[in-house]
Amino acid sequence: MFHAPNVFQRDPLPPATRESEPERQAPAGVAVAERPAQNAPANAPAKKRDAYFDNAKYLAIVLVAVAHSWVPVMEGSRAARALYMVTYTFHMPAFIIISGYFSRSFSPTPAKVKRLVTGVAVPYVVFETAYSLFRRYANDSPDAAISLLEPWYLTWFLAALFIWRITTPIWQNLRHPLAVSLVIAVLASLTPGIGDDLDLPRVLQFLPFFVLGLQLRPEHFRLVQRREVRLLALPLFAGAAVFAYWAAPRMQLGWFLRDSSAQDMNAPWWSGAVMTLALFGCATLLTIGFLAWVPRRPMWFTVLGAGTICGYLLHGFLVKGADYAGIFDRNEWLVSPTGLVLVTLVAAAGVTLLCTPPVRRALRCVTEPDMNWAFRRDSARI
Repeated sequence: MFHAPNVFQRDPLPPATRESEPERQAPAGVAVAERPAQNAPANAPAKKRDAYFDNAKYLAIVLVAVAHSWVPVMEGSRAARALYMVTYTFHMPAFIIISGYFSRSFSPTPAKVKRLVTGVAVPYVVFETAYSLFRRYANDSPDAAISLLEPWYLTWFLAALFIWRITTPIWQNLRHPLAVSLVIAVLASLTPGIGDDLDLPRVLQFLPFFVLGLQLRPEHFRLVQRREVRLLALPLFAGAAVFAYWAAPRMQLGWFLRDSSAQDMNAPWWSGAVMTLALFGCATLLTIGFLAWVPRRPMWFTVLGAGTICGYLLHGFLVKGADYAGIFDRNEWLVSPTGLVLVTLVAAAGVTLLCTPPVRRALRCVTEPDMNWAFRRDSARI
Protein backbone atom coordinates (compact mmCIF):
# COMPACT_ATOMS: atom_id res chain seq x y z
CA MET A 1 0.00 0.00 0.00
CA PHE A 2 2.73 2.42 0.97
CA HIS A 3 5.83 2.51 -1.16
CA ALA A 4 9.11 4.24 -0.62
CA PRO A 5 10.10 5.55 -4.03
CA ASN A 6 12.65 8.24 -4.59
CA VAL A 7 11.21 11.20 -2.68
CA PHE A 8 12.56 13.60 -5.27
CA GLN A 9 10.55 11.95 -8.04
CA ARG A 10 6.98 13.11 -8.56
CA ASP A 11 4.29 10.49 -8.77
CA PRO A 12 2.40 10.67 -12.08
CA LEU A 13 -1.31 11.31 -12.01
CA PRO A 14 -3.50 8.44 -13.18
CA PRO A 15 -4.18 8.53 -16.92
CA ALA A 16 -7.78 9.13 -17.90
CA THR A 17 -7.89 5.99 -20.05
CA ARG A 18 -7.32 3.57 -17.20
CA GLU A 19 -10.71 2.30 -16.21
CA SER A 20 -9.81 0.23 -13.18
CA GLU A 21 -7.74 2.66 -11.13
CA PRO A 22 -10.51 5.15 -10.29
CA GLU A 23 -12.65 2.28 -9.10
CA ARG A 24 -9.82 1.02 -6.95
CA GLN A 25 -9.67 4.24 -4.95
CA ALA A 26 -13.35 5.24 -5.01
CA PRO A 27 -15.16 6.54 -3.11
CA ALA A 28 -12.72 9.34 -2.42
CA GLY A 29 -12.60 10.90 0.97
CA VAL A 30 -13.97 7.77 2.56
CA ALA A 31 -12.35 5.50 0.03
CA VAL A 32 -11.32 1.94 0.51
CA ALA A 33 -8.68 0.12 -1.52
CA GLU A 34 -10.18 -2.85 -3.24
CA ARG A 35 -8.77 -6.31 -3.12
CA PRO A 36 -7.49 -7.86 -6.35
CA ALA A 37 -10.09 -9.65 -8.40
CA GLN A 38 -10.34 -13.33 -7.71
CA ASN A 39 -9.49 -14.20 -11.30
CA ALA A 40 -6.39 -11.98 -11.37
CA PRO A 41 -3.06 -13.77 -12.00
CA ALA A 42 -1.21 -14.56 -8.80
CA ASN A 43 1.99 -12.97 -10.09
CA ALA A 44 0.35 -9.78 -11.35
CA PRO A 45 2.10 -6.68 -9.96
CA ALA A 46 0.05 -4.62 -7.51
CA LYS A 47 -1.08 -1.28 -8.86
CA LYS A 48 0.55 1.67 -7.20
CA ARG A 49 -1.69 4.10 -5.34
CA ASP A 50 -1.32 7.76 -6.24
CA ALA A 51 0.33 9.60 -3.35
CA TYR A 52 -1.21 12.93 -4.32
CA PHE A 53 -4.80 11.78 -3.89
CA ASP A 54 -4.07 9.81 -0.73
CA ASN A 55 -2.48 12.95 0.72
CA ALA A 56 -5.49 15.02 -0.30
CA LYS A 57 -7.94 12.57 1.28
CA TYR A 58 -6.04 12.44 4.55
CA LEU A 59 -5.70 16.22 4.83
CA ALA A 60 -9.37 16.67 3.98
CA ILE A 61 -10.51 14.21 6.65
CA VAL A 62 -8.39 16.07 9.20
CA LEU A 63 -10.18 19.29 8.27
CA VAL A 64 -13.55 17.55 8.64
CA ALA A 65 -12.74 16.21 12.10
CA VAL A 66 -11.26 19.50 13.27
CA ALA A 67 -14.26 21.49 12.04
CA HIS A 68 -16.64 19.11 13.83
CA SER A 69 -14.66 19.51 17.03
CA TRP A 70 -14.97 23.31 16.83
CA VAL A 71 -18.77 23.26 16.98
CA PRO A 72 -19.07 22.88 20.78
CA VAL A 73 -16.39 25.48 21.56
CA MET A 74 -16.80 28.23 18.98
CA GLU A 75 -19.80 30.02 20.51
CA GLY A 76 -18.72 33.48 21.63
CA SER A 77 -15.55 33.38 19.54
CA ARG A 78 -15.81 35.37 16.33
CA ALA A 79 -12.44 34.11 15.10
CA ALA A 80 -13.41 30.47 15.67
CA ARG A 81 -16.68 30.98 13.86
CA ALA A 82 -14.84 32.57 10.95
CA LEU A 83 -12.40 29.64 10.72
CA TYR A 84 -15.34 27.27 10.83
CA MET A 85 -17.01 29.11 7.94
CA VAL A 86 -13.88 29.04 5.79
CA THR A 87 -13.26 25.35 6.46
CA TYR A 88 -16.89 24.36 5.91
CA THR A 89 -16.95 26.23 2.63
CA PHE A 90 -14.56 23.78 0.95
CA HIS A 91 -13.71 20.67 2.97
CA MET A 92 -16.75 18.61 1.93
CA PRO A 93 -16.73 20.01 -1.63
CA ALA A 94 -13.09 18.87 -1.89
CA PHE A 95 -14.10 15.38 -0.74
CA ILE A 96 -16.96 15.29 -3.20
CA ILE A 97 -15.00 16.62 -6.16
CA ILE A 98 -12.32 13.96 -5.70
CA SER A 99 -15.03 11.36 -5.27
CA GLY A 100 -16.60 12.40 -8.55
CA TYR A 101 -13.21 12.28 -10.26
CA PHE A 102 -12.73 8.67 -9.21
CA SER A 103 -16.28 7.78 -10.25
CA ARG A 104 -15.77 8.66 -13.92
CA SER A 105 -15.67 5.06 -15.07
CA PHE A 106 -18.61 3.85 -12.99
CA SER A 107 -21.15 1.80 -14.92
CA PRO A 108 -23.80 -0.64 -13.70
CA THR A 109 -21.70 -3.74 -14.31
CA PRO A 110 -22.03 -6.58 -11.77
CA ALA A 111 -18.55 -6.04 -10.31
CA LYS A 112 -18.98 -2.29 -9.88
CA VAL A 113 -22.45 -2.61 -8.44
CA LYS A 114 -21.07 -5.11 -5.95
CA ARG A 115 -18.34 -2.67 -4.91
CA LEU A 116 -20.91 0.09 -4.56
CA VAL A 117 -23.05 -2.06 -2.29
CA THR A 118 -20.22 -3.43 -0.15
CA GLY A 119 -18.18 -0.21 0.00
CA VAL A 120 -20.97 2.34 0.45
CA ALA A 121 -24.40 0.84 1.16
CA VAL A 122 -23.28 -1.70 3.78
CA PRO A 123 -21.17 0.82 5.78
CA TYR A 124 -24.13 3.21 5.65
CA VAL A 125 -26.51 0.64 7.16
CA VAL A 126 -24.01 -0.44 9.81
CA PHE A 127 -22.93 3.01 10.95
CA GLU A 128 -26.36 4.62 10.72
CA THR A 129 -27.56 1.91 13.10
CA ALA A 130 -24.48 2.29 15.31
CA TYR A 131 -24.82 6.07 15.57
CA SER A 132 -28.53 5.80 16.35
CA LEU A 133 -27.84 3.35 19.18
CA PHE A 134 -24.96 5.49 20.40
CA ARG A 135 -27.18 8.56 20.53
CA ARG A 136 -29.91 6.59 22.33
CA TYR A 137 -27.73 5.19 25.10
CA ALA A 138 -24.76 7.56 25.41
CA ASN A 139 -27.00 10.62 25.35
CA ASP A 140 -29.74 8.96 27.41
CA SER A 141 -32.28 9.47 24.63
CA PRO A 142 -34.54 6.39 24.71
CA ASP A 143 -36.82 7.94 22.07
CA ALA A 144 -34.01 8.20 19.50
CA ALA A 145 -35.23 6.15 16.56
CA ILE A 146 -33.24 3.97 14.19
CA SER A 147 -34.23 5.02 10.69
CA LEU A 148 -32.21 4.20 7.61
CA LEU A 149 -34.14 6.90 5.75
CA GLU A 150 -32.95 9.72 7.99
CA PRO A 151 -29.13 9.87 8.08
CA TRP A 152 -27.76 11.31 11.29
CA TYR A 153 -24.59 13.35 11.69
CA LEU A 154 -21.89 11.83 9.42
CA THR A 155 -23.73 9.09 7.58
CA TRP A 156 -25.47 11.44 5.14
CA PHE A 157 -22.33 11.40 2.98
CA LEU A 158 -22.57 7.66 2.36
CA ALA A 159 -26.22 7.93 1.38
CA ALA A 160 -25.38 10.83 -0.92
CA LEU A 161 -22.41 9.02 -2.44
CA PHE A 162 -24.58 6.02 -3.25
CA ILE A 163 -27.11 8.23 -5.04
CA TRP A 164 -24.48 10.23 -6.89
CA ARG A 165 -22.56 7.20 -8.10
CA ILE A 166 -25.61 5.24 -9.20
CA THR A 167 -26.64 8.24 -11.33
CA THR A 168 -23.17 8.70 -12.85
CA PRO A 169 -24.15 7.28 -16.28
CA ILE A 170 -26.84 9.98 -16.52
CA TRP A 171 -24.37 12.81 -15.88
CA GLN A 172 -21.85 11.28 -18.25
CA ASN A 173 -24.36 11.39 -21.10
CA LEU A 174 -25.79 14.88 -20.64
CA ARG A 175 -24.53 17.67 -22.89
CA HIS A 176 -24.20 20.22 -20.05
CA PRO A 177 -24.19 18.18 -16.84
CA LEU A 178 -22.69 20.83 -14.55
CA ALA A 179 -25.27 23.43 -15.57
CA VAL A 180 -28.10 20.94 -15.01
CA SER A 181 -26.75 19.98 -11.59
CA LEU A 182 -26.50 23.65 -10.59
CA VAL A 183 -30.12 24.20 -11.58
CA ILE A 184 -31.12 21.22 -9.43
CA ALA A 185 -29.08 22.56 -6.50
CA VAL A 186 -30.68 26.00 -6.82
CA LEU A 187 -34.17 24.50 -6.91
CA ALA A 188 -33.37 22.41 -3.83
CA SER A 189 -32.23 25.52 -1.97
CA LEU A 190 -35.60 27.20 -2.41
CA THR A 191 -37.91 24.20 -2.05
CA PRO A 192 -38.72 23.57 1.61
CA GLY A 193 -41.07 20.66 0.86
CA ILE A 194 -38.40 18.19 -0.30
CA GLY A 195 -38.35 16.38 3.04
CA ASP A 196 -35.54 14.81 5.05
CA ASP A 197 -35.53 11.31 3.58
CA LEU A 198 -31.90 10.36 2.87
CA ASP A 199 -31.05 14.00 3.62
CA LEU A 200 -32.15 14.80 0.08
CA PRO A 201 -31.76 18.60 0.37
CA ARG A 202 -28.06 18.16 1.13
CA VAL A 203 -27.66 15.48 -1.54
CA LEU A 204 -29.03 17.81 -4.19
CA GLN A 205 -27.25 20.96 -3.03
CA PHE A 206 -23.86 19.22 -2.99
CA LEU A 207 -24.54 17.46 -6.31
CA PRO A 208 -22.71 20.02 -8.52
CA PHE A 209 -19.39 19.25 -6.83
CA PHE A 210 -19.71 15.56 -7.67
CA VAL A 211 -20.66 16.36 -11.26
CA LEU A 212 -17.71 18.76 -11.47
CA GLY A 213 -15.41 15.95 -10.36
CA LEU A 214 -16.81 13.74 -13.12
CA GLN A 215 -15.72 16.33 -15.69
CA LEU A 216 -12.13 16.61 -14.46
CA ARG A 217 -9.14 14.97 -16.10
CA PRO A 218 -5.54 14.42 -14.93
CA GLU A 219 -4.36 17.52 -16.76
CA HIS A 220 -6.65 19.67 -14.62
CA PHE A 221 -4.87 18.50 -11.49
CA ARG A 222 -1.52 19.19 -13.11
CA LEU A 223 -2.66 22.76 -13.73
CA VAL A 224 -3.76 23.11 -10.12
CA GLN A 225 -0.33 22.01 -8.90
CA ARG A 226 1.54 24.76 -10.74
CA ARG A 227 3.63 27.16 -8.66
CA GLU A 228 1.60 30.19 -9.72
CA VAL A 229 -1.59 28.58 -8.41
CA ARG A 230 0.05 27.83 -5.06
CA LEU A 231 1.16 31.42 -4.72
CA LEU A 232 -2.30 32.74 -5.64
CA ALA A 233 -3.85 30.42 -3.07
CA LEU A 234 -2.20 32.33 -0.21
CA PRO A 235 -3.99 35.67 -0.77
CA LEU A 236 -7.13 33.71 -1.65
CA PHE A 237 -7.30 32.06 1.76
CA ALA A 238 -6.25 35.27 3.50
CA GLY A 239 -9.04 37.14 1.79
CA ALA A 240 -11.53 34.38 2.63
CA ALA A 241 -10.51 34.53 6.30
CA VAL A 242 -10.92 38.32 6.42
CA PHE A 243 -14.33 38.16 4.77
CA ALA A 244 -15.43 35.31 7.05
CA TYR A 245 -14.39 37.33 10.11
CA TRP A 246 -16.58 40.19 8.90
CA ALA A 247 -19.48 37.87 8.02
CA ALA A 248 -19.27 35.64 11.11
CA PRO A 249 -21.85 37.54 13.21
CA ARG A 250 -24.01 38.27 10.16
CA MET A 251 -24.35 34.96 8.30
CA GLN A 252 -26.23 31.81 9.27
CA LEU A 253 -24.14 28.63 9.37
CA GLY A 254 -26.96 26.72 7.70
CA TRP A 255 -25.81 28.06 4.35
CA PHE A 256 -22.56 26.08 4.71
CA LEU A 257 -24.27 22.88 5.82
CA ARG A 258 -26.50 22.97 2.73
CA ASP A 259 -29.16 20.89 4.44
CA SER A 260 -31.99 23.43 4.46
CA SER A 261 -33.88 25.67 2.09
CA ALA A 262 -33.74 29.44 2.28
CA GLN A 263 -37.27 29.53 3.68
CA ASP A 264 -36.29 27.10 6.45
CA MET A 265 -33.66 29.63 7.54
CA ASN A 266 -36.20 32.48 7.45
CA ALA A 267 -34.48 34.03 4.44
CA PRO A 268 -36.11 35.28 1.22
CA TRP A 269 -36.67 32.49 -1.28
CA TRP A 270 -34.45 34.12 -3.91
CA SER A 271 -31.49 34.16 -1.53
CA GLY A 272 -31.30 30.38 -1.90
CA ALA A 273 -30.36 30.74 -5.55
CA VAL A 274 -27.86 33.53 -4.86
CA MET A 275 -26.15 31.69 -2.00
CA THR A 276 -26.05 28.37 -3.84
CA LEU A 277 -24.23 29.87 -6.81
CA ALA A 278 -22.00 32.09 -4.67
CA LEU A 279 -20.96 29.25 -2.38
CA PHE A 280 -20.32 26.98 -5.35
CA GLY A 281 -17.90 29.52 -6.76
CA CYS A 282 -16.21 30.16 -3.42
CA ALA A 283 -15.95 26.44 -2.63
CA THR A 284 -14.45 25.67 -6.04
CA LEU A 285 -11.81 28.39 -5.67
CA LEU A 286 -10.88 27.34 -2.13
CA THR A 287 -10.74 23.69 -3.19
CA ILE A 288 -8.32 24.64 -5.96
CA GLY A 289 -6.21 26.47 -3.38
CA PHE A 290 -6.32 23.47 -1.06
CA LEU A 291 -5.39 20.99 -3.81
CA ALA A 292 -2.57 23.28 -4.96
CA TRP A 293 -0.83 22.86 -1.60
CA VAL A 294 -1.36 19.11 -1.26
CA PRO A 295 2.07 17.40 -1.44
CA ARG A 296 2.66 15.42 -4.61
CA ARG A 297 5.28 13.06 -3.20
CA PRO A 298 4.83 10.31 -0.59
CA MET A 299 4.72 11.72 2.94
CA TRP A 300 4.55 10.12 6.38
CA PHE A 301 0.75 10.39 6.24
CA THR A 302 0.28 9.09 2.68
CA VAL A 303 -0.44 5.57 3.91
CA LEU A 304 -3.32 6.99 5.97
CA GLY A 305 -5.14 8.08 2.81
CA ALA A 306 -6.31 4.51 2.28
CA GLY A 307 -7.97 4.45 5.70
CA THR A 308 -9.98 7.63 5.59
CA ILE A 309 -13.26 5.72 5.63
CA CYS A 310 -12.42 4.67 9.19
CA GLY A 311 -11.37 8.15 10.21
CA TYR A 312 -14.51 9.65 8.73
CA LEU A 313 -16.98 7.19 10.24
CA LEU A 314 -15.35 6.81 13.67
CA HIS A 315 -14.34 10.34 14.62
CA GLY A 316 -17.99 11.24 15.14
CA PHE A 317 -18.11 8.89 18.13
CA LEU A 318 -15.23 10.82 19.70
CA VAL A 319 -16.71 14.27 19.09
CA LYS A 320 -20.23 13.34 20.11
CA GLY A 321 -18.97 11.23 23.00
CA ALA A 322 -17.05 14.18 24.42
CA ASP A 323 -20.12 16.34 24.01
CA TYR A 324 -22.43 13.82 25.69
CA ALA A 325 -19.95 13.42 28.55
CA GLY A 326 -20.09 17.16 29.21
CA ILE A 327 -16.40 17.75 28.58
CA PHE A 328 -17.05 20.97 26.70
CA ASP A 329 -19.61 22.22 29.21
CA ARG A 330 -17.44 21.54 32.26
CA ASN A 331 -14.34 23.13 30.76
CA GLU A 332 -15.36 26.60 29.67
CA TRP A 333 -11.71 27.53 29.12
CA LEU A 334 -11.85 25.43 25.93
CA VAL A 335 -13.57 28.41 24.31
CA SER A 336 -10.37 30.44 24.76
CA PRO A 337 -7.72 30.58 22.02
CA THR A 338 -5.56 28.11 23.97
CA GLY A 339 -8.48 25.75 24.38
CA LEU A 340 -9.36 25.99 20.71
CA VAL A 341 -5.80 25.09 19.74
CA LEU A 342 -5.87 22.12 22.12
CA VAL A 343 -9.20 20.90 20.74
CA THR A 344 -7.83 21.23 17.21
CA LEU A 345 -4.68 19.23 17.99
CA VAL A 346 -6.62 16.49 19.80
CA ALA A 347 -9.11 16.17 16.94
CA ALA A 348 -6.33 16.01 14.34
CA ALA A 349 -4.40 13.41 16.34
CA GLY A 350 -7.55 11.37 16.99
CA VAL A 351 -8.63 11.15 13.37
CA THR A 352 -5.04 10.37 12.35
CA LEU A 353 -5.01 7.35 14.65
CA LEU A 354 -8.36 6.24 13.29
CA CYS A 355 -6.94 6.19 9.74
CA THR A 356 -4.04 3.86 10.59
CA PRO A 357 -3.76 0.39 9.01
CA PRO A 358 -4.56 -1.55 12.24
CA VAL A 359 -7.89 0.27 12.59
CA ARG A 360 -8.64 -0.26 8.93
CA ARG A 361 -7.94 -3.99 9.23
CA ALA A 362 -10.12 -4.24 12.32
CA LEU A 363 -13.07 -2.60 10.55
CA ARG A 364 -12.66 -4.31 7.20
CA CYS A 365 -15.57 -6.61 7.94
CA VAL A 366 -17.97 -3.64 7.76
CA THR A 367 -16.11 -1.13 5.55
CA GLU A 368 -14.77 -3.60 2.98
CA PRO A 369 -16.89 -6.75 3.40
CA ASP A 370 -16.39 -9.48 0.83
CA MET A 371 -20.01 -10.68 0.80
CA ASN A 372 -19.49 -13.14 -2.03
CA TRP A 373 -22.33 -15.15 -0.54
CA ALA A 374 -24.76 -12.36 -1.45
CA PHE A 375 -23.81 -12.02 -5.13
CA ARG A 376 -23.73 -14.21 -8.17
CA ARG A 377 -20.35 -15.45 -9.35
CA ASP A 378 -20.23 -13.15 -12.37
CA SER A 379 -20.17 -10.18 -9.97
CA ALA A 380 -16.48 -10.86 -9.42
CA ARG A 381 -15.71 -10.18 -13.06
CA ILE A 382 -15.11 -6.70 -14.43
